[in-house]
Amino acid sequence: MKFKGGENLYIAAQTVSKLLIQNYKGVKNTSKEALDLNKLETALNSNEMIKSAEVYLSVNGVLTAEVEQKKPIARVLAKTSYYIDDQGSYMPLSSYHSARVPLVTGKIDRNNLNNIYKIAQKVNTDVFLKKNVIQIHQTKNNDLFLQLRGYDFTVQLGGLNNLEKKINNLKAFYKKGLKDNILNDYKTVNLKFDSQVVCTKA
Repeated sequence: MKFKGGENLYIAAQTVSKLLIQNYKGVKNTSKEALDLNKLETALNSNEMIKSAEVYLSVNGVLTAEVEQKKPIARVLAKTSYYIDDQGSYMPLSSYHSARVPLVTGKIDRNNLNNIYKIAQKVNTDVFLKKNVIQIHQTKNNDLFLQLRGYDFTVQLGGLNNLEKKINNLKAFYKKGLKDNILNDYKTVNLKFDSQVVCTKA
């Protein structure tokens, strides 16, 4: 059993072994030709924790599975909470490891994660956002709000249009506010407008 990448395990090696065992019985007596490796790969790939799996038989007859896990980028708080992975798909929570990713609250439809995925992916790939964003909130109108680590103010993004510009405005505001030591003076930071940041004092 090989796990690609040195990250934390969200699925146990025993679970993968069990999946393999369930999907081929009596492998020791099975010829190499009769062994259906595709069936085993399909069984592993159908697990909601696994991004991709490759199963092969070595020359000396040892069966090996190479497994790449899904990578969570956000955690949706719901009746049954779950992760969104870096491909925008559903991923169940793991009993082995908990990912340190932003919490997602509000009106989230598990069958339509596109909006949340786009902002979560932006947070995951941007150094400033990854360090500072602890929560993403979505309203029923798909308006997005961010909560930053260590501050009480809410960042109102609105929709995903002009996202790059909005994030740059947020970074500029944050940098200046940090320098002037005034970030705690605000209740909301509104980025909905193209060319300006509108703030409400606490």
